[in-house]
Amino acid sequence: MESYKITSRSENGNDKAKFIINKSIGPKKPMYFENVDQAKGSPLIQQLFYLPFVKAVKLEEKQIEITRFDILEWEDVIDEVSVQLQNYLNDGGEVFENNLLDKTPVTIYAESTPNPSVMKFVSNKKLTNETVEFKDIDDAKYSPLAKKLFHFPFVKEIFISSNYVSITKYDISIWEEIVMELREFIRSFIEEGNVIIENSIVKKKKQKLSSSKNLNSFEEKIVSILEEYIKPAVASDGGNIEFDSYNSKEKSVQVILQGACSGCPSSTFTLKNGIENMLKEMLPGKVESVIAING
Repeated sequence: MESYKITSRSENGNDKAKFIINKSIGPKKPMYFENVDQAKGSPLIQQLFYLPFVKAVKLEEKQIEITRFDILEWEDVIDEVSVQLQNYLNDGGEVFENNLLDKTPVTIYAESTPNPSVMKFVSNKKLTNETVEFKDIDDAKYSPLAKKLFHFPFVKEIFISSNYVSITKYDISIWEEIVMELREFIRSFIEEGNVIIENSIVKKKKQKLSSSKNLNSFEEKIVSILEEYIKPAVASDGGNIEFDSYNSKEKSVQVILQGACSGCPSSTFTLKNGIENMLKEMLPGKVESVIAING
């Protein structure tokens, strides 16, 4: 079996040094560690943090990048670190224990929303770059996570955003009886590395957006306001808002509400006292009303 060989390099004055390895030892996606506690499960990275000058470590498939504290220069220790790493690996030292690479540690917490029928399940890992809503299992054919969730008899609708899943339940169930089961299922599904949303649905959404009618400058202003001032607040409640259209004669803006905002008892109040007032104030004389469509 070919032995491990490590070459190292660092530019003068740079606080980072790279240790290139001739064989794969890490994940395809970089992993970052800022202290020994974060390195739990990786004996190799923990050993590095025992060196007093190690500030942070980035592990890649065939490379380790170490950031040092300013107590010394890399030229003083880089060769020694390289030898230590090479000897550790050739002596059979573990990079990860308990197949840590096979699972990504995930935490999920449940958060109530203004909509009593919707619960928000927040992940410490990014789930998707898109926001997608699923009304039924047929909608979910491109989302393995959503499809599995629809197998629960109490799941009515699903909304997936960057780091959370909003679930709408049927009224026959109460959250106290089902929230733990859903939380554990979502956590296990993500931790096992399953696909959340297939690339095909992302491509379809982008094609749909690119094929939609071009917005004029005023409509672009409305979208900009929604994106900057309204979407973050809506997202914190487990929902989403999308611009649909603007009627210049009636001075009305039509928006699409998704996730927890769709069918929420307080959505009318939010529209009239929040979104509508903001658009009136920021676009005086141009907006008189906001009309919502449930996604």
